[in-house]
Amino acid sequence: MQSSQTQNRVIKRNPKVHGLIKYSPPDLSQFRCHNSTPLEMVEAQTWTTRRMSNPRLDTTEQVLDIPPTPPGDLRNNLGSSSHNTLITSLIIASWYFSNIGVLILNKYLLSFYGFRFPIFLTMLHMLSSSAFSYASITLLRLLPFQHIHSHKQFLKILALSAIFCLSVVFGNTSLRYLPVSFNQAIGATTPFFTAIFAFLITCKKETAEVYLALLPVVFGIVVASNSEPLFHLFGFLVCVGSTAGRALKSVVQGILLTSEAEKLHSMNLLLYMAPMAALILLPFTLYIEGNVLGFTIEKAREDPFILFLLIGNATVAYLVNLTNFLVTKHTSALTLQVLGNAKAAVAAVVSVLIFRNPVTVMGMAGFGITIMGVVLYSEARKRSKLTTH
Repeated sequence: MQSSQTQNRVIKRNPKVHGLIKYSPPDLSQFRCHNSTPLEMVEAQTWTTRRMSNPRLDTTEQVLDIPPTPPGDLRNNLGSSSHNTLITSLIIASWYFSNIGVLILNKYLLSFYGFRFPIFLTMLHMLSSSAFSYASITLLRLLPFQHIHSHKQFLKILALSAIFCLSVVFGNTSLRYLPVSFNQAIGATTPFFTAIFAFLITCKKETAEVYLALLPVVFGIVVASNSEPLFHLFGFLVCVGSTAGRALKSVVQGILLTSEAEKLHSMNLLLYMAPMAALILLPFTLYIEGNVLGFTIEKAREDPFILFLLIGNATVAYLVNLTNFLVTKHTSALTLQVLGNAKAAVAAVVSVLIFRNPVTVMGMAGFGITIMGVVLYSEARKRSKLTTH
């Protein structure tokens, strides 16, 4: 009798809540025990609050839709994707740090610190690249080691090494006379020289759209040169020579190392080119910069910080090549090209903030025109390749 009264009781007052609460009796009819004894199923109670006051019973049943837990493989994939994105971001940040860092350190050593030996500094870069490349390939095994298979292949790599070290020496020398911002503006004209050398050496012709895209590249440098407050003719000429040397190396490398047997990965190529370039530079630094060792030892006695600068500079110079490889591996060559277009502008801004070199509105406009031309050139080359294929 008491149980019947409890089931018939529909409304009761809760002493703690001012209001009425509806009580729904449990229905356990849909569940059975192991002995097939019918049980009653508990209905879910739903509550609503009106006007931010008392909870009241909702007349309609609500179903709480809980999303299913993702399977283990999906959760692992999501975690792996986030980890890969983080690694790629760190690599790109390291690429920017190394590329801009080596420019800033070179400028500081050659122009502000008084270490006016660009050939010796370049030779240190090559020795550092040789040692770190050997460690990365043979000890850390970042990629397979490739052998030189013939005397002819050795001579080709030697020729590339000569062009490579000449380009780097000219680039470091230009930093003695030009601000980093103007140096980077000139360096952005590399596609122009690449197109010229490709036509002169291989008779390779580009589309009219590609050649038209090179016009703002050249025009921007003309504008920037005419308005550069710290313009230096010799520095300008050696910087142009450095830019042309980089373009010539890329064209010659495409010609000399074309067969599958002679193709080398960029890190393996650096492993062979760097010591060759160091040996090429050694007699020049001894003849032209004969007192470099004595100056360095004397300077180190007065200020040991120079040793830290030289070792750090040489290490960062190798990181430029390593991060180039890692960015290409984790993204693509196109991403590296896009980053290179942005790097010149970032390096120019950073150098102005650090060294406080004067800039003009026309100089910045000329730099911007050059960067715009480089972007147009890249897009035109991309469309040209798609049309060809």
